[in-house]
Amino acid sequence: MTETKEKYEKILFKYHSNVLDELTVETMWAEIIDKDNGIYKLDNIPFYGPQIATDDEFYAEFDESEKMLTYKKTTKHSGNSIVLVIITKKGFDKEIIRNRFKELDCESEGLNDIYFSMEIVKKVNYSGIRKILDEYENDGIIEFAEPCLSDKHRAELKNN
Repeated sequence: MTETKEKYEKILFKYHSNVLDELTVETMWAEIIDKDNGIYKLDNIPFYGPQIATDDEFYAEFDESEKMLTYKKTTKHSGNSIVLVIITKKGFDKEIIRNRFKELDCESEGLNDIYFSMEIVKKVNYSGIRKILDEYENDGIIEFAEPCLSDKHRAELKNN
């Protein structure tokens, strides 16, 4: 267990969430890349839409008022994206959708019965994922937000 503690740090992210439309505080695990220079790599899937995705590298420093390491800026984008999904159809099992995307190499983290955040890794073509999201939304099953789309994934949407 000591190896995990030495390799990872819990980092505070404070940002305006367009999803919640309010100042949001979220703590996430990050891999230590260069502790002396404050460089870390995000190891969690964000829940509320900061402008950062899994595997992005970022700068964090100790914030006296928060008493913990706090995110300051992204220094290197991974090419991964984050999509937030809320189930709007009453009684619909979100695991059906999560499992469908997992089969397409999109991991997700559930927050409760109706909400999850999903990682789209760089190698996945986002236009296919977006088509499925649009179908679910058109069927009145979900609503989704794209708080952090990589340049690669944006380009894939434009090319379709």
